[in-house]
Amino acid sequence: MPHRCSHIDGERRKRLRVTRSNTNIHFLCHSFPLLISSPSSVRSLSFSATMVSLSLSPGVLPAAASFSTRGRIAALPSFLRSQIAAPSPASWRTRIRRRQCDRFFASSAVLAEALRAGDDLPHDYEAWTPVADPRRRRRAGVLLHPTSLPGPHGIGDLGDEVIRFLDWLHSAGVSVWQVFDCSPSLPLCSMILLGASCGEYLFLLCKGFVAMVLPLVPPGRKSREDGSPYSGQDANCGNTLLISLEELVKDGLLLKDELPEPMDMDHVDFEAVAMLKDPLVTKAAERLLLSQGILKRQFYDFRRDPGISGWLEDAALFAAIDNSVNAFSWNEWPEQLKNRHLAALEDVYQKQKDFINIFIAQQFLFQRQWQRVRQHAQTLGIKIIGDMPIYVGHHSADVWANKKSFLLDRSGFPRLVSGVPPDAFSETGQLWNSPLYDWRSMEENGFAWWIQRIRRALDLYDEFRIDHFRGLAGFWAVPAESSIAMFGSWKVGPGKAFFDAVFKAVGDIEIIAEDLGVITQDVVQLRKDIGAPGMAVLQFAFGSNADNPHLPHNHEEQQIVYTGTHDNDTILGWWEVIGEEEKDTVRKYLSLADDTDISWALIQCALSSVARTAIITMQDILCLGSNARMNTPATQLGNWKWRIPSSIRFNNLNPEAEKLKGLISMYNRL
Repeated sequence: MPHRCSHIDGERRKRLRVTRSNTNIHFLCHSFPLLISSPSSVRSLSFSATMVSLSLSPGVLPAAASFSTRGRIAALPSFLRSQIAAPSPASWRTRIRRRQCDRFFASSAVLAEALRAGDDLPHDYEAWTPVADPRRRRRAGVLLHPTSLPGPHGIGDLGDEVIRFLDWLHSAGVSVWQVFDCSPSLPLCSMILLGASCGEYLFLLCKGFVAMVLPLVPPGRKSREDGSPYSGQDANCGNTLLISLEELVKDGLLLKDELPEPMDMDHVDFEAVAMLKDPLVTKAAERLLLSQGILKRQFYDFRRDPGISGWLEDAALFAAIDNSVNAFSWNEWPEQLKNRHLAALEDVYQKQKDFINIFIAQQFLFQRQWQRVRQHAQTLGIKIIGDMPIYVGHHSADVWANKKSFLLDRSGFPRLVSGVPPDAFSETGQLWNSPLYDWRSMEENGFAWWIQRIRRALDLYDEFRIDHFRGLAGFWAVPAESSIAMFGSWKVGPGKAFFDAVFKAVGDIEIIAEDLGVITQDVVQLRKDIGAPGMAVLQFAFGSNADNPHLPHNHEEQQIVYTGTHDNDTILGWWEVIGEEEKDTVRKYLSLADDTDISWALIQCALSSVARTAIITMQDILCLGSNARMNTPATQLGNWKWRIPSSIRFNNLNPEAEKLKGLISMYNRL
């Protein structure tokens, strides 16, 4: 039987860390270094998502008393090895949380014992140099939603252009791509209604650069939000308007002559795109269902995956009912369907079986193409960061299938809705109108819905940002009948109990906290408790005093700095509307002789920040004006439409890539 390290008390075991380099292992227990340096004595060393397991050969470690009675564990000179009383069991094993682990190996003999001040250290002691923690590595990224990519059918998609974009990021030294929601938000057209409000942004992380995109889920097409990825119909589905028709031809699911004529559009017309692409994506899904072979087997595996079926079946059933019932919202459905009576649901399943199968096949096609993109990013060393909106739309499969988790009245209508009080974007606040969570009910079932949602996010992204993170500490609740947000009130959020449940269920994950707006001490404390970086936005930095947290000299290492987010104007657009006094502050702070290159001046400012991660919008790299703005908060129409102009191709952006890479290298983000 292996000898467990019962002689190390629980408190020390919590503090135990392991670091690794080439051949040796250092354990660091608070201030107690333990060197294990002979490769032959390490029987096994394995890392999982949350634990490290180490097994050593007989005679490697000293007696238990050496750990429990001395104040420190340190390396021991080799001539003292013979004096160490080793435990008799055949092996020793310890496990430590990977979240607390640095890894570092270096040396040549197995040594372990408690040393006193003045004792000799090993001959290779000088080689024990500090090694940078890879989790603290500086990086840069780009924010760009896939819908904004060039493409032949009126919208960016998951075809060849996104691969070219990733290659361009790699050439620029970028290591992160951030995206937002990838779901359509139109009135329902003639074909299948797909929805999602995951709100996940994508970040791509390359060798030091970060790229940012909005969520990949489909916006609700009845949300009247004109393409918004933050008002979707399902928190986990993918936006099928992002499916590349050319890739479907490569899969043999469409014929080349079935493709429509190219549409040269610099802004997305979501309704026109849906009318064009929905019938073809549906045709491809039908052919997949009728096919045989490896693609069909992959589809069955996708559908049977417990991590997928747990949310996909409800999403498909919701879409099928919504397609057959003429109502604006699910709470207007017939009583048996609204309240999910089993007999009524079974009847719908049988009558709408073809629709449901096609819906699920379309989600498989999205997943297949997205994973191809993600694998290419991984090959290039680029990480993708998604953006998860804290709330979901009322007319969604999530609310309909989990009514007890939301604050609804008996009719299914929200009692309280989401928003924020008056802020820099609106004098009356922002009214988002999403139903609020019943956090007490959610806590009773272990936050199961949230855990499922986060697992889905980890299936799509390497990291993700929680939009409106402050709502998990304290949230603004507005009576559902109110027409403006300013008449709401603050209520207590789930706090650390929420994250304790999440980390217990899914292990250690990388979370980014969107902590803009009204930020109180409880929000700051919650962010620090879970070790999540917050945000700073340069466009907010220069309009007040020197203690403004968005100014670079006030940035923190554990932070993400943006030139602007999807809710901001471009740098050029911002520069045109700010006052002369604020412009003078920018000129003095950045030592600008003139304003001719203000976009790149702020890009350089962001990259020079002490913040570990810097995110630049693609619009600012291209030095575009307000016509390239992605979203104006507190407005419903005219947003989420911007695309890279058709005249711009990534293979013509080598000068921008070289300029960007030079700055990334200069500021140690490569």
